[in-house]
Amino acid sequence: MASADVPMTDALAKTIDATPQAGQQISHAGKEYTTIKEGLAHILVPQGVPTSTDPKLSKEDTQKQQVFYNPIQQFNRDLSVLAIKTFGQDSIQRKSKKHEQFKERNARKKQRMQASRAAKDVADGSNDVTEVNQTAAVPGVEEVTSKKRKLDDVEMEDDAAPPKKQRVTENGEKEAEDEVDINGGRTPWKPAFSILDALSATGLRALRFCDKKGYDVIDLDPYGTAAPFIDAAIQAINDDGMLCVTCTDSAIFASHGYLEKTYSQYGGLPFKGEPCHEGGLRLILHAIASSAARYGMAIEPLLSLSIDYYIRVFVRVRKAPNDVKLLAGKTMLVYHCESGCGAWSTQFLARNKVTKNKNGDPMYKHGFAQGPSADQHCEHCGHKTHLSGPMYGGPLHNVGFIERVLAQLNDVDRETYPTMDRIQGMLHTALEEITFGTKLEKSNGAQQTQVLDALIPKSDPAEIDHHPFFFIPSSVAKVVHCSAPPLAALRGALRHAGFKVTMSHCKPGSIKTDASWSDIWHIMLEWVRQRAPLKNALKTGSPGHAIMAKASASGHTRTTAAAEPAQVPVDPATEAQGTGESATATAKDLPAYLNTKYYVNFDEKLGKDHDRGKYVRYQLAPRENWGPMSRAK
Repeated sequence: MASADVPMTDALAKTIDATPQAGQQISHAGKEYTTIKEGLAHILVPQGVPTSTDPKLSKEDTQKQQVFYNPIQQFNRDLSVLAIKTFGQDSIQRKSKKHEQFKERNARKKQRMQASRAAKDVADGSNDVTEVNQTAAVPGVEEVTSKKRKLDDVEMEDDAAPPKKQRVTENGEKEAEDEVDINGGRTPWKPAFSILDALSATGLRALRFCDKKGYDVIDLDPYGTAAPFIDAAIQAINDDGMLCVTCTDSAIFASHGYLEKTYSQYGGLPFKGEPCHEGGLRLILHAIASSAARYGMAIEPLLSLSIDYYIRVFVRVRKAPNDVKLLAGKTMLVYHCESGCGAWSTQFLARNKVTKNKNGDPMYKHGFAQGPSADQHCEHCGHKTHLSGPMYGGPLHNVGFIERVLAQLNDVDRETYPTMDRIQGMLHTALEEITFGTKLEKSNGAQQTQVLDALIPKSDPAEIDHHPFFFIPSSVAKVVHCSAPPLAALRGALRHAGFKVTMSHCKPGSIKTDASWSDIWHIMLEWVRQRAPLKNALKTGSPGHAIMAKASASGHTRTTAAAEPAQVPVDPATEAQGTGESATATAKDLPAYLNTKYYVNFDEKLGKDHDRGKYVRYQLAPRENWGPMSRAK
């Protein structure tokens, strides 16, 4: 009967030496713990201690959160492991190549010195032999000469590797060794690779004063913003290192409620509208790029993602003063009509013009950009335009890096990486963003691993993104008060007109295209005319009314429910050729909007992507009250 008084948890609890398992009860030092498993790691959480707080409860009704563990961030952690592993292979390969080049330079130098000495010996003739014999006859010289002929080990610095042993020959020449002395034995040389991912805020700020060699990877994942730690991380990272940054303060970088705080944290104003999270990505990249530029370092975004409620970027940092000069030409302001039709336009701060130097090699000249690129009022609806930025205006991703991370997924264990499906879907979506859905060569995992080299190719440092943001079809349809077109129909119309179309990883139902806003509104007005005539006239002074008024005066736009959709016959042969013209409509009869005039065909078959694969591209709400958690207390 005594056993009945023992709690069930004590009866089932195991010692700290037991094989760890998920949900296991552990008794250690008089305390009870519950085991949480993530990937290959196990952590112990005290029983009865809350690991999260309910936002619906007041501070008096809830206990203090003493343990910080957010399972929603597992996607971030799994992706980070794969990204760092991919970058580590690239870093080791580069250091190995530099080491081989260092050895080849030393070998060539040795050959030149030996050839020079041989030629000198031949020229001097017997005079050298006589001098050497006379010197050897002096007492004590023979012993000194014998010691000089022995091999001495000295410490040398090599950019391709950490400090290692190099051999000094009897002639004073230095030879790089492929083996180093460790504990009295000979071990093959291996390039160093160091990661910093766990350090207090005070310790991170003190990195700039550390005498130790820097790190190849630094991971910043603090509570809220990472802005206070970016400068110290830039100073502590090695050349060609990778900086991983997570920011969870979406109320700052993706909201207009605290724009003064956004500017003080990231050096720019937020984007107000549907692409606010994509604007937040570019604000954070701008903060990193401007901080790195002060030390002559340029950044290259390898992967930049807006995930759930936070932002995660992987940036390669290298010492490149010439690339730093291109930063002003890759930094942009954004004029956006958030209170009207939602249109936006970009304004880069400078121009990077390619010329040739006196040797005929390409070089860049940097000059002022002409501005402004937009009026105080929107050219489409007439409402006021507002200013956002400055923000980063280059590409968000590196195609080669994404391909190599995807190749890593072919060899990982699904139990170790339970978020593998979503990683694959989001990476494919990000890849299509920068390639606009370009069909990549299909290959199985083994072939892809063999084809891809470990080195991540460097992107063009002067490349800019002329079409940085997406739009939502339902939002533009709301402006003209019509039913929203299906995604396939709108994508088909854009492709039929010759534009590239894909989706954004930031938001479901988004469209990212290289079409201008004049083309977008021209297609939307044609949607109203052909498929969705308006039931009521638009209110005078509204954004939709102003856009309708700018349409051609040929009577194409229908504004009443009684009006039947116009039937414009199209020759199938002409449609297949993609000329964008109607078989019966002349150029005079074509619908027009501002300076845009062409026939619009809502080809849903053309707008469907059957070969994109079935991936988990967007996250569903995994649990109630999910999101950023407060820090443990």
